[in-house]
Amino acid sequence: ELINAKLVQSGERERLKQLLRERLIECGWRDELKEQCKRIVKERGFENITTDELAREITPVGRATVPDAVKAELLQNIRKFLSP
Repeated sequence: ELINAKLVQSGERERLKQLLRERLIECGWRDELKEQCKRIVKERGFENITTDELAREITPVGRATVPDAVKAELLQNIRKFLSP
């Protein structure tokens, strides 16, 4: 909680979120997830799935497929920010 507060107060959290967005787009993660969403909607039918259901189903997949290199870069940035 203290770390999050420091990140928010300094504006670093927003910068890190933007970095994450950029890296996920660059590596194709976003497009892959979008295609999986389309597949799920097509399988179930547009009228038979809510956005909440889709989000519940796709969120674990999204988290599990973030490339290790992206996670490592983000962690490195957080450590650098927290070091004195």
